[in-house]
Amino acid sequence: MPDNSADYEDSDELLPTFDEDDHPARVWNLLWLVNPGDEEAALQQFDAWREARAGAEHDSGDEQWLWDLKDAIDWRAGFYVDWKDIDSFVAAIDELAARWNLRIDWGGDLDDEDFAQDLDVPALMTTAHDRLREHGYTVWNWNTGGDGYAGWIALSRDDEAMLALCSLLGVEVRPGSDPF
Repeated sequence: MPDNSADYEDSDELLPTFDEDDHPARVWNLLWLVNPGDEEAALQQFDAWREARAGAEHDSGDEQWLWDLKDAIDWRAGFYVDWKDIDSFVAAIDELAARWNLRIDWGGDLDDEDFAQDLDVPALMTTAHDRLREHGYTVWNWNTGGDGYAGWIALSRDDEAMLALCSLLGVEVRPGSDPF
């Protein structure tokens, strides 16, 4: 048999070349996941995030980048609410779901005091997660380390990619069915 091994490319040459620590590229990928089908919105949010990051010196290991991202996506592709602010949580999730012409069935009339008295943000997040899963979306929440709830919505088919990407970014996330 003739030796034709020279006709084949070295498998190492087929690997993509990118900087393993390209944090902005990972943030862009996260924005792509939380803005499915809307590259323009992702780009606007990425530009807002980069502008916030350019304003001061930041250590690559700090968590300020995530808070800057929260500000860039708030009410457009993400949410951040106080631990007891169920009205803002419902409004934010309704706004985010409306991007795909979806409405959340919260299980009752939120204006009814008898229904709403036992609700809290974690219970509502679980409801939103369950209702949006029916349409192929996942509500994600990240550990704020404080008295607030924050997160975003992405396509359910991207669940594994979301977990892997957030792990690379050092962000502890959970599905909305398991709020922090």
